[in-house]
Amino acid sequence: MKHSFLDIYSSLDSPLHKIDARIKIITFISCILFTIFTPVEAFGCFSLYIIILMTLVFVSKLPVSFVLRRSLVIIPFVLLISLFNLAVNKDILFFLNILIKAYISILCMILLSSTTRFDELLKGMQSLKCPKLIIMILSFMYRYTFILLDEILRMKRAKESRQIQKATNWFEIKTIAQMIGSLFVRSYERGERVYYAMCSRGFKGDVITNTHFKLKRQDLIFMFSIILPVGSIWIKALLK
Repeated sequence: MKHSFLDIYSSLDSPLHKIDARIKIITFISCILFTIFTPVEAFGCFSLYIIILMTLVFVSKLPVSFVLRRSLVIIPFVLLISLFNLAVNKDILFFLNILIKAYISILCMILLSSTTRFDELLKGMQSLKCPKLIIMILSFMYRYTFILLDEILRMKRAKESRQIQKATNWFEIKTIAQMIGSLFVRSYERGERVYYAMCSRGFKGDVITNTHFKLKRQDLIFMFSIILPVGSIWIKALLK
């Protein structure tokens, strides 16, 4: 089972990786909010936001190719929504507004998730009083994504080992449909077993890790060095 594709670079040694997870959550969520409430026509402000985020990419030692690849995975969905709104509203500014703001928000989330281990991210959200239901959903989604992928790979290998000759398209579709049904049943049964096992061990929905957060001076310096410039750019855009 390979399970390092979601936060593969979260263990790098960079100044951004050492920042408290709570501070990074507050900082990047603030950047997203400033971006969302920036006027549509303030293209100069959006350029400055991207420059700040790309500077953070450089500081974090994340490969630029990795950041671009991961951001481009989301772009087709954003582009589809933008085109739909363009067809309805006939406003090119509205189209660019959705596309640019979504891309900047995606960059913020990539920086946050790629420089913070997922367990620390969840514990940081818990410390910031994020709703427990959301944390539990994210925790189980992260944990069982790998189990489901592993189950899919085993089923795929089993199918290929039993397939003597090249199958027709209809046979492939029928087999894939049966695999999906079998995967759903197996996932449901495993979910039931895991739920009862966790209840018997006293699970109450809290994220328990060996990490203990301690706010340091460099954390506050990082937060204000990002939020103040971004907030100043946003205020300047509003005053124009």
